[in-house]
Amino acid sequence: MSKPDELLVAVAALVESGHSNQMSLTVVAGGAVITGRLAPEAVWRQRVSEVLSDSAQLGEFAAAFTATARKEGQPTHLHFHVARILQGSVGIPETGGMYRVAIEDVSAWTMGDFSYSDH
Repeated sequence: MSKPDELLVAVAALVESGHSNQMSLTVVAGGAVITGRLAPEAVWRQRVSEVLSDSAQLGEFAAAFTATARKEGQPTHLHFHVARILQGSVGIPETGGMYRVAIEDVSAWTMGDFSYSDH
């Protein structure tokens, strides 16, 4: 989007202000469909830092994600956790991952977390 969707920015701002991680959202960005729950940036950064800290190979990168004070103004990114990239009939990764998506790159979105079922 050349101009970020004001409603999507408002949803992201509510997640940031309420420190909630229960808002499910599905977006299309760069042709990829990403579905999962939004988290406040500080919470997302802390979780990524914890995962990296537990890794023998990637531990040194943990400091880059240490939560910092949020900048003033409207959010510029969506921070997904327990998220999947939908590809065909599967979600990658199956257990969910941590994704950061620039709001200006979102071309479509909807409330809710999509999943596939054979039933």
